[in-house]
Amino acid sequence: MSVQVDLLLKEIGQLVTLAPPAGTPQGAPWRGPLSELATISDAALAVHEGRIVDLGPAAEVAARVQATREVSAGGGLVLPGFVDPHTHLPWLGSREAEFELRLAGKSYAEIAKAGGGIRSTTRSVRGASVDQLTEAALPRLDRMLSCGTTTAEAKSGYGLALAAERTQLEAIRALDSRHAIDLVATNLAAHEIPDEHRADRGRWLDLLCEELLPDLAGLAEFCDVFCEDHVFTVPESRRILSRAKELGYGLKIHADEIVPTGGAELAVELGAVSADHLACTGQAGIAALAASETVAVLLPGTSFYLRKSDHAPGRAMIDAGVAVALATDLNPGSSLTESLPMILTLACLQCGLTPAEALRAATLNAACAIGRGAEIGSLEVGKQADFVVWDAPNWRYLPTHFGVSLVRAVYKRGALVFNAEAAA
Repeated sequence: MSVQVDLLLKEIGQLVTLAPPAGTPQGAPWRGPLSELATISDAALAVHEGRIVDLGPAAEVAARVQATREVSAGGGLVLPGFVDPHTHLPWLGSREAEFELRLAGKSYAEIAKAGGGIRSTTRSVRGASVDQLTEAALPRLDRMLSCGTTTAEAKSGYGLALAAERTQLEAIRALDSRHAIDLVATNLAAHEIPDEHRADRGRWLDLLCEELLPDLAGLAEFCDVFCEDHVFTVPESRRILSRAKELGYGLKIHADEIVPTGGAELAVELGAVSADHLACTGQAGIAALAASETVAVLLPGTSFYLRKSDHAPGRAMIDAGVAVALATDLNPGSSLTESLPMILTLACLQCGLTPAEALRAATLNAACAIGRGAEIGSLEVGKQADFVVWDAPNWRYLPTHFGVSLVRAVYKRGALVFNAEAAA
């Protein structure tokens, strides 16, 4: 007897589920070296009420289901929707002048100390309304969707004051309700020392721990901190994140981006869901991550954009058993891109990942980096039906063709939310 379903996606040239090996706990990341991905040729995928109910060889699926609607993938490649676990989505203003300063030899830290960087964007964001931030961010989400992203984390951190941080988090909530991409909110008030507190950073730490984190707890699932010598030290970061943990936040951390500080070890110590950046993480940090549940989120677009010679040691991490994910770090100053496909290419070329490892890192492992591994990131029966049809002959092709989007169509909970032909 056939099962009634809402949608049957048929004529899939190659289906790649990204399901982890047998025995992997539900919701856990996939670890270890990887050069091959399991594929199903001439496949079909069935969806009912937003969930995957069947997939496999087309003839077998067709015999098991009766579909209300059938759609052809046109022989395309089908993958899970990408998950972007590190973005700074809501902001106003632009920082193109800093691009030229870096071309002239200025470092990220030098620009920040001179009043540029994060604090420059803060001056644009303060005083903005929820509507202004929302309208500015919607086109960014549209571009992310057109590149195959179906879920993303989004941080505050450009307000650096209670009211402005609240506005950013409320904008993230508004964007989540208005756009097809699901958003997961992170409180990153500990992103920088605001201008008015630079002479008394202790006062800012007190405000973070006693006012901003408690007052904003209902608007964000995670708390993040920029742990770096020129921003928050390891002891300061430990204080902030420990307070956040007391308040019920999940933890994330910007770690070892500019210099090795021990941020990766701190993330493991506190049980953070992810440690992000890690361009300068050494052997001790790699060993700590490998022995933990913390996901290492690599941001190769940032190293590329900042012209850094240090790239996150992705190859060494994977070989050591670290769970590795990828993200865009979408932001106005150090990684201005919405394209996870471009990040796949950079991860292979700069961090030593294989194409298979890069795809795993942008799907299931990225979902685990925001606590969503049991729900999204792979195409498995029972999971949310978020998938992308690509104009590519096979999965290996995606990292090789860079700088453009090869997306034909994006489905969210089984509903078509982006069609490249219609958008053209």
